[in-house]
Amino acid sequence: MLGEALIKGMAVTAKNFFASYVSKERLTTVQYPEERLPQQGSTRQFPFLVYDGDDAEKGLRCVACQICEKECPPKCIYIVKSKDKKPDYKGQPQLYPLTFDIDISVCMSCQICVEVCPFESIKMNTEFELSTDDRFGGLLISKDKLAKSNDYYRKIHPVEAAESDVVITAEKAKAEAKAKAAAEAKAKAAAATPEAPLAATPTPPPTN
Repeated sequence: MLGEALIKGMAVTAKNFFASYVSKERLTTVQYPEERLPQQGSTRQFPFLVYDGDDAEKGLRCVACQICEKECPPKCIYIVKSKDKKPDYKGQPQLYPLTFDIDISVCMSCQICVEVCPFESIKMNTEFELSTDDRFGGLLISKDKLAKSNDYYRKIHPVEAAESDVVITAEKAKAEAKAKAAAEAKAKAAAATPEAPLAATPTPPPTN
């Protein structure tokens, strides 16, 4: 029949159109901000920094390698590296960022910083209500505001966070096994080293 495909297509369009008025699951309008649509798991807005534990300063995964700063296309990341070191999530001494700023007025949410990070430390947030009347200072986000707990990451991106946890756990296990092997080798080397003989006490000459 001539135009059959066109009629079928119009029928599907009409079905979707009228269903959007009667089906709660398909309503396209909500009374925002009182009502909010749930965020999709793949939603991404701007980057944030992940930390483990309860202390954002001690648990921050970032080691200030500056790879994300170098790879960022719009150059919106600014990092100042520390001169001293502190233990990272594997217990190894690492540098850390004294300053870590992201200018979200320039950020294009490309996620390249996430892809190049070798430490699972920078991820994409879902927060979008960031409007401000301060065009410059209000959109320059510093380290203390960028830092979010791993529990927060698990909440907004459960699938990605689970994969990240697997990587972190494997890295920790690898580091612990390496440290244990080094300690055992050191103990064996110490046990195999013969003790130096005690020096003989000289006999005093006889007295007349």
